[in-house]
Amino acid sequence: MQIADVAVLGAGMVGVSAALHLQARGRDVVLLDRHGAAGLETSYGNSGLIERGSLFPYVFPRDLAQIAKYALNLSPQANCHYSALPRIAPWLWRHFEESAQDSAARNADALRPLIERCVAEHEALVEKARAGDLLRKSGWIKLHRSVRSFDAGAKEAERLRAFGLRIETLESAALAAREPGLAPLPGGFHYLDTLSIDDPSRLTQAYANLFLSRGGRFLAGDAHALEETADGRWSVGAAEGPIVARELVVALGPWSDTVFRPLGYDIPLAWKRGYHMHYGVRDGARLRHPLLDVESGCLLAPMTRGVRLTTGAEFALRDAPPTPVQIGRCERRVREIFPLGERQDRTPWMGARPCLPDMLPVIGRAPRHAGLWFDFGHQHLGVTLGPVSGRLLAEMMTGEALFVDPTPYRADRF
Repeated sequence: MQIADVAVLGAGMVGVSAALHLQARGRDVVLLDRHGAAGLETSYGNSGLIERGSLFPYVFPRDLAQIAKYALNLSPQANCHYSALPRIAPWLWRHFEESAQDSAARNADALRPLIERCVAEHEALVEKARAGDLLRKSGWIKLHRSVRSFDAGAKEAERLRAFGLRIETLESAALAAREPGLAPLPGGFHYLDTLSIDDPSRLTQAYANLFLSRGGRFLAGDAHALEETADGRWSVGAAEGPIVARELVVALGPWSDTVFRPLGYDIPLAWKRGYHMHYGVRDGARLRHPLLDVESGCLLAPMTRGVRLTTGAEFALRDAPPTPVQIGRCERRVREIFPLGERQDRTPWMGARPCLPDMLPVIGRAPRHAGLWFDFGHQHLGVTLGPVSGRLLAEMMTGEALFVDPTPYRADRF
């Protein structure tokens, strides 16, 4: 049996960041993951953006025509498993309610303090982990295929500029100069404050290596073998024997419910599944920036393994078999504007984004168990928000002054 101050369950970006911040504040931390390695689940397969411009949470559409397209699986932006509707429909309805104008504005206000610090918190860890070669500071570009869409993008950019974001408008010629491999398009918007990552999994692993270099313990462990001991501590099964800790952090992303539900917590966690595939590039072209094709919801990102194509959301049960139809839809759309080459992966990768109805994370103390803490539900922004939410959690757990009021992220807000 091993003893620790804190056991952190989950070694994605969120869990590793929490472990680092707690360790930096003098806590003896054990990091546990079923793989015994970092960044192999949701933090592996994403667009690789540290998205400083995501000041407004993703909302459920209010346009009836768009909702109909989503419901009938006619849009590459979404795919729904009808067999999952009995399970996910209540969550979708709550998400729809939280997407009303007043609620969405309130949730945006709550998200903003985390987003505003996301780049600074990453840069601090990147410097300490000596992982600067993994980051690009060239921003990302949102592409528009029609004048109508471009005009809508201009309004969005103007709204965000009011918060101090640097966004450059690219007319057709300027866009072609910025990305010569693209087919002619009306234009786009270059979001300059966003960072991008060559390999998100490697960045998570670099942070985990920093944790280990500072004396942290990282073990293969099973969250299902979790018990509350008679003296109020937490015992977790690990390959080297049980770990007993005074405090426990649940940072298991889409699997967090496997811990909190057996403990009696009814937190409305659901999943937006997503897929990616890597490609070569034809005709000597090169992708210089991450690109979002706004109309299709498909994103291209230059990665170490090639050009990564990521999809929108699939509404399904977390553990249902993969149905990567969105990859095919997105691939067809993207080939219209960029010379993708051959597929580089044998099968598409699939992961699950952990989402709450208000698209805010749960960060803080569990209401009914001493020593139990939550840090999950970061929706599409787990890589973006991992370090900043880890800082907030560590401040709460160690009694430091908090950089933001954590009330909007409490577990019992629903």
